[in-house]
Amino acid sequence: MRAVIYARYSSDNQREASIEDQLEICRRYIDRQCWTLVRTYEDRALSGASDQRPAYRQMLADAETGHFDVIVTEALDRLGRRLSDVARLYDQLEFRGITLHAVNIGQVTTMHVGLLGTMAQLYLSDLKEKTRRGQLGRALAGKIPGGKAYGYRLVEGEPGERLVDEAEAIIVRRIFREFTAGMSPQAIAKALNAEGVPGPDGRQWRDTTIRGQVDRGTGILNNSLYVGRIEWNRCSYIKDPRSGKRVARPNPKNAWEIVDVPKLQIIDDDLWEAVKRRQKDLAFEIERDDHGNALNRAHRRKFLLSGLLKCGCCGGGFTIVAQDRYGCATHRSKGTCNNNATVSRRGIEGRVLGGLKQKLLAPELVREFIRAFQEEVNRSNTEREVQVRADRQQLDSIKRKIAGIVTAIEEGDYSRALGDRLADLEKQQDLLQVRLSEAPPSTVRLHPRLAEVYAEKIQQLEKALNDPAIRAEASDVLRSLIDRIELRPAGEGHGIAAMLYGDLAEILVVCAPGGKKNPPKAAASGSQLSVVAGVGFEPTTFRL
Repeated sequence: MRAVIYARYSSDNQREASIEDQLEICRRYIDRQCWTLVRTYEDRALSGASDQRPAYRQMLADAETGHFDVIVTEALDRLGRRLSDVARLYDQLEFRGITLHAVNIGQVTTMHVGLLGTMAQLYLSDLKEKTRRGQLGRALAGKIPGGKAYGYRLVEGEPGERLVDEAEAIIVRRIFREFTAGMSPQAIAKALNAEGVPGPDGRQWRDTTIRGQVDRGTGILNNSLYVGRIEWNRCSYIKDPRSGKRVARPNPKNAWEIVDVPKLQIIDDDLWEAVKRRQKDLAFEIERDDHGNALNRAHRRKFLLSGLLKCGCCGGGFTIVAQDRYGCATHRSKGTCNNNATVSRRGIEGRVLGGLKQKLLAPELVREFIRAFQEEVNRSNTEREVQVRADRQQLDSIKRKIAGIVTAIEEGDYSRALGDRLADLEKQQDLLQVRLSEAPPSTVRLHPRLAEVYAEKIQQLEKALNDPAIRAEASDVLRSLIDRIELRPAGEGHGIAAMLYGDLAEILVVCAPGGKKNPPKAAASGSQLSVVAGVGFEPTTFRL
């Protein structure tokens, strides 16, 4: 009789040496039966919940071609944890005239398949429930039921406990701020890699590491732990019986377990909400593209008032129809609207932002700017000092490792792996030394003309807010103040009339001469303000 052995261990609860143990007892069983061992099949660190295992599949293929007469395994559950898989295997082997033996029971019969296969599947189900119960208890106790997230470090001897890693926390805050300022996850990842900042587990940064999946709570930008909140059971993980791979399925929000852990908070609530708003905006843009929008989202130019300008005649959007000029998109594309007026982008932005300039020059706001500026300087200094300390510690560690490798080489232990590792450490050392040498001093004195600089910036408000580095963030702020701006022809020779709806209208009324007591004639009651653009506002080409 030609015999083969099948051995398997699962990484969840066994060790790799288990394979050798299984092979040894199966060989002894074969020797006692006076059979000839012709081959062994070994699946390492693979669950028996699926039949998609390389060695297992190869064994089935060899059975089809008659390479052996009997299969020997330590126990029936080594072949599979699911009753249906074991029963199907038994039927296939019986059809081919191949017998199945388990060391603990001898030759496997139909009764064994039914009883032991059921027990194996029940064991798997029970193990899953016990694991879930343990994770739930850990989450409710304010401990982390999963692995270590970037920005935190483990507490030795305290399973589930975490402490904030200040060096990594700086990078987390930077990612959140840069994303809200308009940078894409891909651009952020490229910048971090260019600076030699190690990513999670020391790997390089990827855009998927940063953006993740919103509905599953994965990725840096979606990890609620950064805002001091454990959200457990957001997803259920179910193994596909055909592929053996776990498939994540988002759970409804009422199935989540949410626990506050303020000691682990890295970013503030406002920054978290700003990221969520931008993610929603991006998701809306993607949805519009998926429904056939002619403009490519990747190349669409986004200005301060993009999406806020509406045609007062048809309700359609006012979009860029010529170089830096807005016009009714319905009139241009369908011809069903008779609003053929256009307005320059800079003109309408200047009219809307004009009222803000006076308001922002109020003494109390100047003082608030100076206070916020100093606070930001202090925060930046603190983060820089933490980063410098972390870089120095890492540099010292790398120097020690380099010294150890050099000593090993000098003692004759050279190998290609050692050489490659030495080169990699020296590259990291060079990057850290450059970064430390370029680190600016921690102390920054208050600018003597800070109030004047602030006033100058306010006078250049339009230009400042159109800076590509902050345009997206500025647009988000304006969108929170403006519901819409309706544009319609004001009559022959009178340019374009604009009706602004939203909280910003109230600000503009207050800023106008007389304020709320004597609002300008153009102002309507409530939260809307009508502004008529004349020749002084719009050049003589405004009707083109």
